[in-house]
Amino acid sequence: MAGKFYGAIGFALQVETAPDVYREQITERMYIGDVVRNSYKPKDGDQINQALTLEHKFSIMADKFCSENLGRMRYVEWNKQKWQIKSIEEARPRVILNIGGIYNEQQATGVQPDPPGYNGY
Repeated sequence: MAGKFYGAIGFALQVETAPDVYREQITERMYIGDVVRNSYKPKDGDQINQALTLEHKFSIMADKFCSENLGRMRYVEWNKQKWQIKSIEEARPRVILNIGGIYNEQQATGVQPDPPGYNGY
């Protein structure tokens, strides 16, 4: 294991803004887990000084909301930055999130309080 993780996961939920009119709204929920892999690789391209992308994996404990909204996960907030989720693996009761580049931010509208049992790693 590369370390512990405590941070926000952004979910894109559909909300009705008017009768039969829906739009995507980002909601953050806080999760505890582990940083399973910490790695970097150059972005694909023909540049001489290529930028690096993250290839980190996070293993979080899935709650009911997480399990029901896997396809709506958009980003992981880690080291004061939001990172785009590239893929999701179910390993019940955990979920493994593979992240890549920086997330093109959409403002979150709600933040869940700390989960029960959180002890402040």
